[in-house]
Amino acid sequence: MTGTPSRRSGRPAQGEPILERAFRVLGAFAESGESLPLHKIAARAALPKSTTSRIATQLVGLGALERLETGDFVVGLHLLEIASLAPRGHGLRAAALPFLEDLHRVTGQHICLAVREGHEAVLVERLSARGAAAVKYRVGGRLPLDRTGIGIALLAYAPQRIRDEILAASTEAALLRRLMAAVRAEGVYAVTGPNPLDGGEPTMSTVAAPILNRRSELLGAVSLVGPDEGGAPVGARLAVRTASLAISRAARRAGNA
Repeated sequence: MTGTPSRRSGRPAQGEPILERAFRVLGAFAESGESLPLHKIAARAALPKSTTSRIATQLVGLGALERLETGDFVVGLHLLEIASLAPRGHGLRAAALPFLEDLHRVTGQHICLAVREGHEAVLVERLSARGAAAVKYRVGGRLPLDRTGIGIALLAYAPQRIRDEILAASTEAALLRRLMAAVRAEGVYAVTGPNPLDGGEPTMSTVAAPILNRRSELLGAVSLVGPDEGGAPVGARLAVRTASLAISRAARRAGNA
């Protein structure tokens, strides 16, 4: 023995750090954003039920989770307050909101704002009218870049590495390349597809446009989602494209671009 203390690995001898397990518990709510019973949280977090119960109770004490009278858990207001301070999404949302509201008022359909994180689009705002067709999108929800309208708009201006990774994993790489080229040429993308929600409109249309900074780098994307009316009308494409340009200018004035 040399008397030199052993170097710490940064992890406990057994199991993973408590912080990682806590984030896995919180991550269980990312799929739906609804209230969850303990057993579902444990299953989604891939943790023992006893461990999940202990961590969830601690998170309730911190305000990150709340426990309902039914015993189920929901995301706590304190966590939402902290999340709302995320500079990338929050700054863009603040600049975009007046134009999203204008677009929503004119069309009466769902208006979404998203940013890219990894291979996914993260929704940071959604405006919806009471009578608008039901959709699965929600604020904080994640969507694949290569299979959604707003995702394609983001993917077209994603870093080359991200585009290459998604193209390499896709079975429709040639189609994706054409779609991305069209977005970069026209500044807007329109698509019609089946509605994943039962009982709603059978098909939905999306018109999406990227939001760029002065160097043509991606800030986010805006989209209009509504029932299929036989293809995206020129007016919808023009409205979404105009909104994206206005948001880009507002973001520059606010110092976010």
